[in-house]
Amino acid sequence: MTTNGTSPPPEPPAVEIRFRSGTLEIAGVPAAFAGLPSACVWDDRTACFRAPASAYAGLVQTLRRLKIAYLDQARRYETLTAGAVVRREPRPYQSEALHAWQAAGGRGVVVLPTGAGKTLVAHMAIDLRRRSTLVVTPTLDLVRQWYDGLAATFGGPVGIIGGGEYDLRPLTVTTYDSAYLHMENLGARFGLLVFDECHHLPSASYSLSARLALAPFRLGLTATPERDAWTTRGLAPENNGGPDALDDLIGPIVYRKDIVALAGDYLSSYETVRVVVDLSPAERAEYAAERALYRQFLDANGISMASPRGWTEFIIRSSRNAEGRRAFDAYRRQRAIAFTAPAKLDYVERLLHQHRRDRAIIFTQDNATVHLVARRFLLPAITHQTRVSERSEILDGLAQGRYTAIATSKVLNEGVDVPEANVAIVMSGSGSVREHVQRLGRILRKRDGKRAILYELIADGTSEAFTSQRRREHIAYR
Repeated sequence: MTTNGTSPPPEPPAVEIRFRSGTLEIAGVPAAFAGLPSACVWDDRTACFRAPASAYAGLVQTLRRLKIAYLDQARRYETLTAGAVVRREPRPYQSEALHAWQAAGGRGVVVLPTGAGKTLVAHMAIDLRRRSTLVVTPTLDLVRQWYDGLAATFGGPVGIIGGGEYDLRPLTVTTYDSAYLHMENLGARFGLLVFDECHHLPSASYSLSARLALAPFRLGLTATPERDAWTTRGLAPENNGGPDALDDLIGPIVYRKDIVALAGDYLSSYETVRVVVDLSPAERAEYAAERALYRQFLDANGISMASPRGWTEFIIRSSRNAEGRRAFDAYRRQRAIAFTAPAKLDYVERLLHQHRRDRAIIFTQDNATVHLVARRFLLPAITHQTRVSERSEILDGLAQGRYTAIATSKVLNEGVDVPEANVAIVMSGSGSVREHVQRLGRILRKRDGKRAILYELIADGTSEAFTSQRRREHIAYR
């Protein structure tokens, strides 16, 4: 008691948490203290414990459990005063997904097929938690889709970071590229992170967008969380993690529904058709010769394409001399023979005529094949070089029926919303299970009376047979 009979002011907490460039500084804890989470490491430079910002939720829970008073100077995110102004009636599985995520403490991955309404689950999660939210997407096309959806659902202004724009708001959408570049400054500004197509997140650079943020609530959305065996062979270097990495960065898979469980009721019913075409004798002989030359070079240099560094080693060694360059040319030529076999192009012509009243997307492995198909059949083409405005016009033309078919490579694997599309023709592709499921997903959005069909064209007697076997290892194709 003081002399005037009043109690003295309470002592300020000795422990202080601060956000510094994507990390947490925990000051006021002795270096010998062993009760903090394992992510907290003593930093002699600043004489305090330091941890990745993503350790924030675990750190706060530990301090509360130990009844250690602390001053939180790290958290800078807001509580949203208003929620959704427009609410759609969720489907049963969307409600189940939200409840599962909530039961997991607001951290985890929801796995739903393309076209099943993952975006609505995210809108409901934002409305439930009412925290400043950053939505992270792989492309600018998806940024615009999320921007429009959030603005319509929540009514207020929505920020955009990326594509030359930097407008920070309590609800903001960005790309993976922009997120990892800016997160060391933004990491304390959001309480909820939504990672769309979250299978991109485990890469070495993109994962920083999760590690440098303190958001206690995290939601991952994907149709294909599994790590492709093909990825580990160096053929898809953009993703070198897997489900375990997602568990660390976002949380565990808390809810899952596959295509076969929703087809018919919530997605279009569908069928897949595998078509094997023959090479001519001359094509077969050229393919065998070119592939043999390529394989001989691999064997002579001890390169295994099944190893994680196989592709990198092949690129390096093939650039050193004329023999290597010839081997690389042989590799490209044998692929081209399989990808653009005349029998394939003839079959595509047949399919385009058969489905002339439908809306078709022709998928290829590379841009050269896209342009070949576009020239032969006078179709619009979309590649990574296509301007956003032109891409929007082409997709709108497909939706409105001005075009009955378009050709593309990999850029439409994700983020395309064309409910009218009901035919996919896969002329060529990688061995990625994820890619093949994504391509199927492009044509599964529900429409009354719609039945989708995916054709997979394989050149007989080529490596495509193995590629096809690899990419069909999913329940959707069984």
